[in-house]
Amino acid sequence: MNQEFEPAILAFVCNWCTYTAADLAGTSRMVQQPNVRLVRMMCTGMVDPKYVIKALLSGADGVLVSGCHPGDCHYINGNYKARRRVKLLNEILPQFGIDQRRLCLTWVGASEGNEFAATVNNFINEIRELGPLDVRGMAAL
Repeated sequence: MNQEFEPAILAFVCNWCTYTAADLAGTSRMVQQPNVRLVRMMCTGMVDPKYVIKALLSGADGVLVSGCHPGDCHYINGNYKARRRVKLLNEILPQFGIDQRRLCLTWVGASEGNEFAATVNNFINEIRELGPLDVRGMAAL
């Protein structure tokens, strides 16, 4: 493990649940590592697999997709669409030489600020253990 390595994480989060939980975690001053950049989506069902691949090829060491719990989607079935897309990505990423653990799908409700902070911290620690993502030469694939 590289003690100097600080992973860069991009998180695609649902506006209605996970983003609200992230806001709650921040306003409640819950301890979170600062390695995550949030991309606020109206729904995780809008997260195109191309966005995830582009993020990883552009310097993100890990990507988090997080939305409403199944059955609680503001748009009825967006989180089920996200789950199918992440499953597809988990089959595709190894073809690019990318460890599947660099992509994480979670469900965090609006009132679960503590769950958001724990999810972020755990994912950052897991990516830190994996080390930096070396994408040199992958973009040409």
